[in-house]
Amino acid sequence: MPAVSFVNLLAVAAIAFVAPLLLGLFPRLRLPGVVVEIVAGILVGPAVLGWVRVDLPVQILAILGLAFLLFLAGMEIDLERLRGRALRLAGLGFAVSALLALLIGYATFALGLVRSPLLIGIILLATSLGLVVPVLKDAGEAATPFGQLVIAAASVADFGAVILLSLFFSREASSPIAKLILLAGFVLVIALVVLGVRRLERLTRLSTLLVRLQDTTAEIRVRASILLLIAFTALAQQLGLETILAAFLAGAALRLIDQDQLRTHPNFSVKLEAIGFGFLIPVFFVSSGLQFDLRALVNNSSSLLRLPLFLIALLAVRGLPALLYRGVVGGRHLLAAGLLQATSLPFIVAATAIGLELRLISPATGAALVGAGLVSVVAFPTLALTLLRRPQATPRPLQSAQSLPRGGSDG
Repeated sequence: MPAVSFVNLLAVAAIAFVAPLLLGLFPRLRLPGVVVEIVAGILVGPAVLGWVRVDLPVQILAILGLAFLLFLAGMEIDLERLRGRALRLAGLGFAVSALLALLIGYATFALGLVRSPLLIGIILLATSLGLVVPVLKDAGEAATPFGQLVIAAASVADFGAVILLSLFFSREASSPIAKLILLAGFVLVIALVVLGVRRLERLTRLSTLLVRLQDTTAEIRVRASILLLIAFTALAQQLGLETILAAFLAGAALRLIDQDQLRTHPNFSVKLEAIGFGFLIPVFFVSSGLQFDLRALVNNSSSLLRLPLFLIALLAVRGLPALLYRGVVGGRHLLAAGLLQATSLPFIVAATAIGLELRLISPATGAALVGAGLVSVVAFPTLALTLLRRPQATPRPLQSAQSLPRGGSDG
């Protein structure tokens, strides 16, 4: 057995355990757990106290944590909601966001704040679907036309941002055209896998076997999901595509394959979330805090000013397109939609790490971007929840009752 120390991993696990306990002791402190984990990582890491660092065990589990986070985010994509007027508005909103992001990216480049305007634009495009959905559930809005529209917009933003990052800023050197061809082939493979597995599941004998083994120590559905995640990630790596794209698409593919989950195996998603949120994902967020370059951010006032600038840019890029929804929602719901769409952190952390590795952004810019993401997940969902809990007229329906999903899953 190789000589590996688990002392740093012990500290990371302790932070992951204590963070939700602290939030439970102070219920009025409405902070997402990921914020506490990242801030705790900053405090105990090299930037402040220097007690804990990212070594090999922490690094490996953090990579798996990021993959699992995107895998579960992909599973949130509900294609039943991505249709009709909701899809048109979400797509139009993303197009407006892309234009605004490009303008802001080149503006920051002209001011000498960034090295790659396109990368900054892509980083500002995403919405954290995994953080937005719980807020909508808390407000009782997830199944309403308003909630469905926000979930559709967040889904399109997450998907689009991951695709663009993979095309233009993969760690593998290749032209965007070549990557587009490879991506098309990758998507074709995914489609064939989805169709093949769905046909296999129709076989009565195999279906009976899966049901028999799913809640035993075999945990056959969980093992199959992990196999799917690793297979897609390995294939993407061989094709020179970004592995975060593979993890995201693996989750979306599993959602397509496993459409009768609530009827035949309702505990399946709970088991996957237990692996992710109970073990791997907190390691990713704490290690992100450990690697946060606080000194680069606070060394001078110009670096520190980047944080509020990026926060405003995030609100402009993802918040302003919510004005397109005026024909569907209004008043506080419109403001809440803008705030929720501007909530982003996991993608910012992942994309910033890629930018730093490729030397396309400076440590100060990376720290400012992650800091802006931290502020967005602290402030924006809290403000949106406050707006949604106040009495407000019911939003006008998006489309006919026949084309909207009824109740059902909350994404």
